[in-house]
Amino acid sequence: MTFLPGIRLASFSILLLALVVSAPGIAQKLGPDGAPNPTASVTSERELFKQFPRAEGRIDIPDTKASVLIQPAGRTWDYFHEVLLHWGSAIVILGMIAVLGAAYLIMGRLRITAGRSGKMIVRFKIFERFSHWLTAMSFVILGLTGLNITFGKILLLPAIGPDAFSSVSQAAKYAHNFTSFSFVVGLALITVIFFKDNIPEKVDLEWLKQGGGFIKNKHAPAGRFNPGEKAVYWLSLGAGIFVSVSGFVLLFPFFGTDIADMQIAQAVHAVVAVLFVALILAHIYIGTLGMEGAFEAMGTGEVDLNWAKEHHDVWLARKLAREDGQKEA
Repeated sequence: MTFLPGIRLASFSILLLALVVSAPGIAQKLGPDGAPNPTASVTSERELFKQFPRAEGRIDIPDTKASVLIQPAGRTWDYFHEVLLHWGSAIVILGMIAVLGAAYLIMGRLRITAGRSGKMIVRFKIFERFSHWLTAMSFVILGLTGLNITFGKILLLPAIGPDAFSSVSQAAKYAHNFTSFSFVVGLALITVIFFKDNIPEKVDLEWLKQGGGFIKNKHAPAGRFNPGEKAVYWLSLGAGIFVSVSGFVLLFPFFGTDIADMQIAQAVHAVVAVLFVALILAHIYIGTLGMEGAFEAMGTGEVDLNWAKEHHDVWLARKLAREDGQKEA
């Protein structure tokens, strides 16, 4: 059996020769520019994720979700936050501003047709105005600080630099978190205070038939709130509930929720918040530039008598009837 060492030596030589011959072939895989391509034989990240969509490790701590390194929903969320949300938010908000700008240029400010009478009548009491402004100011702070999360890196960071941006964003995040509590309080107050006045009634149909007063020579009767204002109330209430619930889920992460729940909460919070901002922009426009005398209602609590006759005549008649009844009693 003296030929066994020879066979082994021959086999080893053949194997070594095969490696030497094949090595240049592997090493000589070149890129388009002629330079060696070190990743030519490496699987692409996209192909790798198709084969292994979820990457997990092993951990010793009880928090099992910490073992998840990569998962498909995470990549979907990243695309939503970095691409879809940016474009969608810009289109919705800038689109609403463009529509309101066009409305002002075409229609101008809605004036009091009969002019001011000089006689004022109380429309909102002090506590009603306090509740409105508590909610409104909280919303403005939440809106601005929330938009910083979406657009801050794109717009603000290049303008003020990374150090200042870090400080501003940290302060904005604290302001956003703590202001959320005052917003919820204000939302609850206006829900209770104005609930009965925002219930649909028969006069609302007539207001709609007359085009809401936007058609010339058409008078649109209305109670304390017209259908447009009622729509803002109910939409704001619904949006407020969605952003509040999803916001508190984000404020107290993984408190009875998992990664999927947090991603859903982030998406809901962002989408509803953007639509909410667009809605309130329209509300602000009508209450300031869009209509003469409207801001006074929440500014001082009083409105001109002719303004009340033109926009809320049914409410005015009821109010004057009550006051006359109280005087007689």
